[in-house]
Amino acid sequence: MPVSPSYRPDPRFALLGSDYGETVAAAEFPDTLLRLRHDRAAAEVGLDTLTDDEWITHFGRFHPLPGQPEPVAMAYHGHQFRVYNPQIGDGRGFLAAQLWSTPAQAASGPKLMDLGTKGSGLTPYSRHADGRLTLKGGVREALAAAMLDSLGVPTCRVLSLIETGEKLERGDEPSPTRSAVMVRLSHSHIRFGTFQRAAYYSRRDQLSVLLEHARSLYYPHLKEGDAAGFLHEVVQAQAKLCARWVAAGFVHGVLNTDNLNVTGESFDYGPWRFLPHYEPGFTAAYFDHDGLYAYARQPEAVFWNLTQLAGCLKLIAEPEGLVTALNGFGPAYIRELRAAFLMRLGVKSVGEAADQRLLDCTLALLREKGEELRWEPLFFDWFGGFSSAARALGGPRGKVYQGEAFDAFRYALMEHEPDRPERLEHPMFRAGEPEEMLIDEVEAIWSAIAENDNWLPLTEKLARLEQARLAWGFSDPAGV
Repeated sequence: MPVSPSYRPDPRFALLGSDYGETVAAAEFPDTLLRLRHDRAAAEVGLDTLTDDEWITHFGRFHPLPGQPEPVAMAYHGHQFRVYNPQIGDGRGFLAAQLWSTPAQAASGPKLMDLGTKGSGLTPYSRHADGRLTLKGGVREALAAAMLDSLGVPTCRVLSLIETGEKLERGDEPSPTRSAVMVRLSHSHIRFGTFQRAAYYSRRDQLSVLLEHARSLYYPHLKEGDAAGFLHEVVQAQAKLCARWVAAGFVHGVLNTDNLNVTGESFDYGPWRFLPHYEPGFTAAYFDHDGLYAYARQPEAVFWNLTQLAGCLKLIAEPEGLVTALNGFGPAYIRELRAAFLMRLGVKSVGEAADQRLLDCTLALLREKGEELRWEPLFFDWFGGFSSAARALGGPRGKVYQGEAFDAFRYALMEHEPDRPERLEHPMFRAGEPEEMLIDEVEAIWSAIAENDNWLPLTEKLARLEQARLAWGFSDPAGV
């Protein structure tokens, strides 16, 4: 079988036990049509050699992979738009397997990767929902993850999408609509809300077990029981994630505590959006009436969620160290934001002052030019720094690059040397336009599927995003 015994997880870590979730069975679907398999992601955990029939057996009918236990729906609580909800948990998904990354993908050491589902049926946490996923929802999640992966954002990948032959009723899209089951590959299933549930019941024993579980797997350099050190690592990881979102022009949409995990990896994409142009108040969710999770408020939302995690850890740790860890978020976020914008512009750091000046000038230019420039084209045109001036000024936006804001941006960019300029040799940079992921294109991709069962626009888009990922060269070999 493609799963080597040498890279299965230690049985102690495969499951946390019944205090943290319940064993469940997947739904039996009337059909299993394989629509998407992410072989690059599958290769990271030794699953790329599965035949399509084997793939459907494991990811459509959910027969456990060799050596893996039965699926477990994880229990957790969470603040949803800052209102505490003790009735959440995996209502339409479960942890299907945990596998160590393969040696070829383990440049920084093996990583324990989780296979989590969405749309796999009812669980004890489903409440009044049907436990299903719409096919459109699966397509949208695959697109979001692929775009973020191409832009160097720590993200899950959609490993599998299988159409399941049911007709679902939904209030927010034309119904009945087609159904699917999705499997995502991610680095952790431990959410902030997992800690919140234990704290809600004042279960210090469960909090201690969770802490040790997460510390030993994700931050093994920390000493056992070091809650403050653990929080520090989570804070730093979330600061990097949030900075990468902002540099990518991404709006998550629902930054609830159950949608953030302890490794700082983005996942569970619902009403997401990418900025068409610079707009601080841009929201992704139609129900976010107050703009709580608007583009520019995402750092605030992440920090608020981190304070909730710290509040849980206070039950098993002294508060002083936790406060110190939390206070590190602001400086870490600014540092990571500078690094993220340098990454996106393909230039090297020359010191904090000059790097900050380039960040400020980039945002000022995006703000001034707005719809005329859009978001993604600026980074495409000027990738590689001022060495791309001829390409940018001779391109379709050449006339946009003028005025005081552009002059300030140009001078700030001139201070920075190109980073790995050989990347500009990729054919992508000879195109006139970058790969974007705006809502009109997403809807057009879905319309082709919904109206004509035409999957070509989706497969072509994903192929272009894979080429963009290679061209930008942001991701590490494991993609996480």
